[in-house]
Amino acid sequence: MKRALTPGTFDPITSGHMDVITRAAQLVDEVVVAVAASPKKNPLFTLEERAELVRQATSHLPNVRVEPFDELLVDFAERMEANVVVKGLRAITDFEYEFQMTALNYQLNKQLETVFIMSPPQYMYLSSSIVREIASLHGDVEGFVPDCVKEALERKFAC
Repeated sequence: MKRALTPGTFDPITSGHMDVITRAAQLVDEVVVAVAASPKKNPLFTLEERAELVRQATSHLPNVRVEPFDELLVDFAERMEANVVVKGLRAITDFEYEFQMTALNYQLNKQLETVFIMSPPQYMYLSSSIVREIASLHGDVEGFVPDCVKEALERKFAC
């Protein structure tokens, strides 16, 4: 079985993340969306909230499951028996960071491959941090995030 991880903080999950997850689900038998604890990023949503939002957003994808984690990605991949990491690439700045992470992960586990999915133009500049900022200023995030996330952001930033 080919099992892929799509890791991220997902604070919150965006339409760009959904694009990567959906496309990855077409390539492998199972996708594990690995929701990272990432405490140094000071997330808006708790790990449990983020994992639940990802579960809701991906519930229509039968070969996708969601697992929170707080360890090295290579260790989590081994525990999940994943063969590949699937990451999205938006702009050139993503490439530099992802190239570094891929090289380090390869040094830690030479059996774990990384595959990149290029973002389509409508998601090239979409990020969780931009979505959080728009929502915090009571802007409309329709189309940038799944409906369940839009509702959660509205609750978080209610006046």
